[in-house]
Amino acid sequence: MMTVFLLVKATSSGPGLFCQQRVGRDGQLFPCLKFRTMVPDAQQQLERLLAESEEARLEWERDQKLRYDPRITAIGGFLRRTSLDELPQLFNVLIGHMSIVGPRPIVQGEIVRYGPRFAAYCTVRPGLTGLWQVSGRNDVSYARRVRLDSFYARRQSLALNVSICFQTVPAILSSRGCY
Repeated sequence: MMTVFLLVKATSSGPGLFCQQRVGRDGQLFPCLKFRTMVPDAQQQLERLLAESEEARLEWERDQKLRYDPRITAIGGFLRRTSLDELPQLFNVLIGHMSIVGPRPIVQGEIVRYGPRFAAYCTVRPGLTGLWQVSGRNDVSYARRVRLDSFYARRQSLALNVSICFQTVPAILSSRGCY
């Protein structure tokens, strides 16, 4: 982990880690850790881009993500494709904010997109991996992501968790839906 941290620091200005409040079990907020993959002023750049580009704004509204995000650093693109940017979330797992398997941790602004399915989301801890990650990641619509998270929360079991863990390695290696 230290090597990745040093690579982030050496290749761009700003901190090596990114910490953002995410929604966890029972709707409680927690500080979710990641290696920083974007430029330090990413939020300001996003606001400018969305104000200037209708295409980017529509994509952001639909997916909460941009396929060709100009804010991502060179090392950040590699970290995202390999999922190495999420290694610091192991600390979130150790602290008890997250689990190995579960829905992706969401930000407060995404709660509305879950609608009535948010109650199911709140019954489990967010995970490092989950159905969304092994089902195509960003190639899956946001609405499908919500359905997958809800399904997992309602049907979680040891067998489902083991299946997701085994599917995670090929999903990471293929980089399908990573951006």
